[in-house]
Amino acid sequence: MSSASEITRKAKSNLAFALKILPKDKRDDTVVFYAFCRSVDDLADDLGIPKPERREGLSRWEEGIRSGFPESDNFGTEVGEMMDRRGIPQEWMLEIIDGCRMDLEVQRFQGWDELAAYNRKVAGVVGLVCTRLFGCVHEDSDKYAIALGNALQLTNILRDIGEDLSNGGRMYLPINDLIRFQYSERDLIGKVYDGRFLAVMQYESERADYLFAEAEKLIPEIDRAALVPARIMAETYRCLLSKMRKGKFRVFDRRYSVSKARKLVILSKYLLASRR
Repeated sequence: MSSASEITRKAKSNLAFALKILPKDKRDDTVVFYAFCRSVDDLADDLGIPKPERREGLSRWEEGIRSGFPESDNFGTEVGEMMDRRGIPQEWMLEIIDGCRMDLEVQRFQGWDELAAYNRKVAGVVGLVCTRLFGCVHEDSDKYAIALGNALQLTNILRDIGEDLSNGGRMYLPINDLIRFQYSERDLIGKVYDGRFLAVMQYESERADYLFAEAEKLIPEIDRAALVPARIMAETYRCLLSKMRKGKFRVFDRRYSVSKARKLVILSKYLLASRR
């Protein structure tokens, strides 16, 4: 088993699950790309590694993307070969690394525009790469990738609020949105769960609903079949958002997830549709 396959197997992510629907050649390259994303993200997040070493590790990835990986780096070589096969621009891979590098420091985003710019690096560009891996041909698929990335990342942010606070005091909710509901940074750090917090979460979840709906409008008919893995992701995360809302956003003390049974139902629906 290749290093990329091993990383993806261990991650058990929603994206890895959605990839099951892809033909083998596309799936293999997407697994390599996912493993790259998982590796640089985990490197940035691992508080057990001193920050200078994490920064150096991301720089090594950046150098490999720019100039090529040494023959001894089997995984890096896989990533480089995947990029060559699928015509993935270096700039996109470097943008993903830069987004992970941002996470080495405690983040604060004043408004939605700042958060959306971060979301582009860590999620939207991932979508752009995937449009190439999935074989999309219409330019509107790129617009869909950016819009869906925004929706997916915001949903992740809402789910991971408690986890992010425990991981170096990270806060991704826009400060202006906290101010809107008179809920302070100190309240969030203190994990104050009250009506103000629920109002913030309802507001952000409605924004995510809007982003999912707007993304769906952008799907070009010619690429609808190619984008099935992304559409599976969208439906899975909309289920996750609904689950958080029904659970009254108890994100400080639990991590919401979509059950494997529910994921299988979603996957089966798209598999059946693809055979009609």
